[in-house]
Amino acid sequence: MPIEVRAAAEFDDVRQVLGPKRPDANVCWCLSYRLPSKENRTLLGEDRGMRVQQLCGEDLPPGVLAYDGDEVVGWAAVHPRADTSFARNRKIPHVDDADAWSVWCIRVKPGHRGKGISHHLLAGAVDFARANGAPVVEGYPVDNQGKKVDLTMAYVGTRSLFERGGFVKAADTDSVLNGFPRVLMRLDLGANPR
Repeated sequence: MPIEVRAAAEFDDVRQVLGPKRPDANVCWCLSYRLPSKENRTLLGEDRGMRVQQLCGEDLPPGVLAYDGDEVVGWAAVHPRADTSFARNRKIPHVDDADAWSVWCIRVKPGHRGKGISHHLLAGAVDFARANGAPVVEGYPVDNQGKKVDLTMAYVGTRSLFERGGFVKAADTDSVLNGFPRVLMRLDLGANPR
């Protein structure tokens, strides 16, 4: 059955990929870049999941989910950069004044990795951004030059993943993750219709 990518409007499905085993555990829930720093720091335990549930109910859900049949197998965070902490991030440059959207987290559930699902997620995130009027999509992956990236840090993606998705390097950044420099990759949706 082919992988299908849909807007992350169902909180229970998002919880399967991002939620902790214990509801009161302090995990990211993919909020670290989505919310202003102060709000992100004050949300603890179950409040983090409740905030994601609110985001799932908004007109513009917080990302996309990949499904293999009825099973949710992956997540990608995608949203207008202006509404994320990347709007103020000093380590990730602004290339121009375009209303760019950001893809900052791609996560595949254990047992489903190595099957190309991250490629489906990135393409689905681009399709979601395009459908919601994005002129350009950015990502901030590591430039690992084919070297192994620790799984806990692989959520930002790799330069080669974004290149295979049609993105081009637009700028270097001052950000380093897991010892690898991060690069700013962009896909102009006006120049690259699907």
